[in-house]
Amino acid sequence: MKIDYIIVGLGLAGLAFAEELIKAKKTFIVFEDDSQTSSLVAGGVYNPVILRRFTGVWNAAEQLNVAMPFYEGLEKKLNQKFDQKFVIKRAFKSVQEQNNWFSASDKPKLKQFLNSNIETESVKGIVGDFGFGIVNETGRIDTLKLVKAYRDFLTNEQLIRFEKFEHQQLKISSENVIYKEITANNIVFCEGFGLKKNPYFNYLPLEEAKGELITIHAPDLNIDFLLKSALFLIPLGNCTYKVGATFNHVDKTSLPSEAGKAELVEKLKKVIDVPYKILDQTAGIRPTTDDRRPFVGLHKEHSNLAILNGLGTRGVMLAPTMAKCLFNHIENDEKLDVEADISRFN
Repeated sequence: MKIDYIIVGLGLAGLAFAEELIKAKKTFIVFEDDSQTSSLVAGGVYNPVILRRFTGVWNAAEQLNVAMPFYEGLEKKLNQKFDQKFVIKRAFKSVQEQNNWFSASDKPKLKQFLNSNIETESVKGIVGDFGFGIVNETGRIDTLKLVKAYRDFLTNEQLIRFEKFEHQQLKISSENVIYKEITANNIVFCEGFGLKKNPYFNYLPLEEAKGELITIHAPDLNIDFLLKSALFLIPLGNCTYKVGATFNHVDKTSLPSEAGKAELVEKLKKVIDVPYKILDQTAGIRPTTDDRRPFVGLHKEHSNLAILNGLGTRGVMLAPTMAKCLFNHIENDEKLDVEADISRFN
């Protein structure tokens, strides 16, 4: 079997790269073994502002300009709704935070996203005495629904194999790569924290951060916006909310933990003051990087081996742009963003 590309891993990174290949009429096969689950348990929020410090996300406007048409196209293609639009409201804890918000909303790169008017009216069920700041152009991609739908699409097209990729069986030459009976021009690794077991790219300083979320039902809480305070609450409809997230750099399992639940419950006391019931708990490992920039680029010795990884908590925004950049780098020799290029570690 001769094809243009092998993709290893189908989270948001692998999905976005597959879409680039389809648009360019390239042939490919995806290997996915369900070992990495970060895209399946992610909150899926796209937000151009870091709300702890009121600073802009790296290249946020450019990423949104690529991401929004990308997800709109997938909705049409797969005939499903993935994008839930809403504003984000940041609960202030002090007058100082209000003042910091005013200063940030004056900055050129943040003006379009941060509403300079503070909302002072209290909201039933939410703890807070200093009002809310509103972030525009935000929402949530249902990543679980999207990845499952895309897997079904690839299955119907016979473009995916649900099996473990065995790196030791990969044979590399200057012309191509051979894996079992498949000969491909290039291979792209989108394995998430599975990178640790990849002998070609495991030198990259990928960090693993376990994240846990709970889903709650709070019948006395009725909000249609994402609330950001000590944690975030994402409205799912029918008085249910996704709540998170934890950051654990010690626990490397993908299993929900009692410690994670206890941490979320404790923080939730500072955010809402109405009764609720926990309906579900999920966990996954985020692939993150020390410099908060993704890993994109080619192997230093084998130019037909590529990587798209380390998207962290901003995967929804980053994946479409980084996939496009990597594809254009491989096919058209376009330069990668120096901040994302893995050559920064060579």
